[in-house]
Amino acid sequence: MNGNGKGQAGPQAGQSAAAPERRGRGRPQLRSDDETRALIYEAARREFSERGFAAANIADVACRAGVSTKTLYRLIPTKLTLFEGMVTDRVDRFLSIVNLGACDGRNIAAALEAALLSCAELILDGEVIALQRIILAESDKFPDIAETFYEKAMQRTVAALANWLGVQQRRGRIVLDDAETAAGMLLGMLVFKPQRDVMFGHKPPPARSEIEARARACAALFLSGCAVPAGQTSKQSGDA
Repeated sequence: MNGNGKGQAGPQAGQSAAAPERRGRGRPQLRSDDETRALIYEAARREFSERGFAAANIADVACRAGVSTKTLYRLIPTKLTLFEGMVTDRVDRFLSIVNLGACDGRNIAAALEAALLSCAELILDGEVIALQRIILAESDKFPDIAETFYEKAMQRTVAALANWLGVQQRRGRIVLDDAETAAGMLLGMLVFKPQRDVMFGHKPPPARSEIEARARACAALFLSGCAVPAGQTSKQSGDA
């Protein structure tokens, strides 16, 4: 048995010593490039929101993402490309939620509230607001990042809500003169004040319960309209 034990121990020891080298050369890829990009974009969001565009360090983004700098540059060759991809990735995930919401069978009030909640969660996200603050501060030196954010985030968000409203109009649920104009008004009513409160340091980003309440109020106001009924108008005019 001792002889057999020694005979078995020799090959095992040899295999153990050689194994790391073989794994290093032939190790299969643990995740796809798309999955790796997602990790990089998540790390980039933190890096850009904390340091700004100019001070953001690609090597630190790679470290945060748990990938090598070589891998990052293979997938995303420049800092501007990284910024654009990060913004697009975040908005793409938001758009998938809003587009799906346009296809469900809920009543219009609940559906609009859900769509506005998705918009508000994107626009009022603490990291998104931090990015906007950075863009405003650095846009003179880096105009491309301002244009990227405007086209890839702001305009696409308005277009997504306008498309959602257009779907509801074609279903006969609402009547609008211009869906894009209505979308811009709705978003302004929804996020203008809380966004400015955060950007100027007066308040922290709103809690989800606050966002839900605001989305509910905006949906109700939009669907019912702001006009006072004719009878009440005449009474108020008479009192005046």
